[in-house]
Amino acid sequence: MQSTRYHGVYRDKNNAIFYQFNLGKDENGKYPKKKSRVDKNGKLFETEKEAYEEMLRVKQEYKAVAGKATYALTYKVFMEQQFIPMYKGEVEESTFLNRKNTFEKLIKRFGDKKLIDITTKDCETYRTWLLSKSGFSKSYASLIYGTLRRSLSYAVQLDILNKNVSLKTKSIGKSKQQTEIWDKSDFEKVISKMCTKKYYGHLEFVLIWLYYMTGVRVSEGLALTWKDIDFEKGKLKVMHTIQFKKRHDYHIKPYTKTQSGLRTIMLDKDTLSILEQWKIRQAKHCESDLILSYDGQPLHRSTVNRIIKRYARLAGVPEICGKALRHSHVSYLINEFNADVLMVSRRLGHSSPEITLKYYAHLWPRNDEWIVQQMAKNIKVKLSDKPLVDFIGNANVRN
Repeated sequence: MQSTRYHGVYRDKNNAIFYQFNLGKDENGKYPKKKSRVDKNGKLFETEKEAYEEMLRVKQEYKAVAGKATYALTYKVFMEQQFIPMYKGEVEESTFLNRKNTFEKLIKRFGDKKLIDITTKDCETYRTWLLSKSGFSKSYASLIYGTLRRSLSYAVQLDILNKNVSLKTKSIGKSKQQTEIWDKSDFEKVISKMCTKKYYGHLEFVLIWLYYMTGVRVSEGLALTWKDIDFEKGKLKVMHTIQFKKRHDYHIKPYTKTQSGLRTIMLDKDTLSILEQWKIRQAKHCESDLILSYDGQPLHRSTVNRIIKRYARLAGVPEICGKALRHSHVSYLINEFNADVLMVSRRLGHSSPEITLKYYAHLWPRNDEWIVQQMAKNIKVKLSDKPLVDFIGNANVRN
């Protein structure tokens, strides 16, 4: 079968012309194909153009008759029966749960519309609203609109739509706003406001210290157990993440966000000492395998953010989130110890130094000062005593 300049039109091994295309999903949920070498009058195609025009006629006829159920499909039904089940099967449960609100917003906007009735203008109007009147951050607006575009592309993939009209509009770029972090002095201000005399206050201190000094992801830190620490060798294994539905309804997964996230990092002596003291105190109040726990149950990630923001306000430093402590750890390593990218990459559990540079390149010093000092007086300058080239041009600049 040989392709031609017309999509859906082919030539067989005998050079005979025919068309073939997928009719789309029918009322029974099947995907029938249509293939023919003749027009509606039974005449063999003499040109590729004839075959193409006949194929378009048959497509329109099918839409009006056999494909009625498919082409009357609303966006709401398509999302609930096709796109959302597909998406749920492709991603982690935690990712799916985080996207549910996005799906609900799209269904609220386009749910009653038939898929074939969604126009480029509808998409552009929604895009404008997301950017100007929704009140959403640019990053969240980007996520919502990107999901709309992906859902319509999936409808094209299933041959429910012929084209994705949203692709005629511009995508919404993510915000390039730089994440706020704590530098060393900010961190010192925060811990100066903390007190470990009370049990819960002790936990709060350990939590903030652990995240700042290790750079683990929030879900990785909440899943850490005492078995993950080798106090003698000063090592910490990062092998799990935690997924929540409710505080007492959670699942510790035996893997991290990425395969390269499975790692073992070294702990400094101060951190080891702080953890040893916390382990002793925690054991007096509860039986817990989890490090960051006061009652044997894991803390929720919202609790982590609440603790961080509470002490940030007391210390008068930026009110960052748990994820920003990971960024703060990187900044601390680079600015205080000039850590190289390979070491930082391995400590963070990135798949390659390129990933680390993508997010943190701006934190490394440019070292221009050292270079320009070396450049000074490096070139020997000895000019000729007389011109060696005759200038032909404006007389005013010859001399």
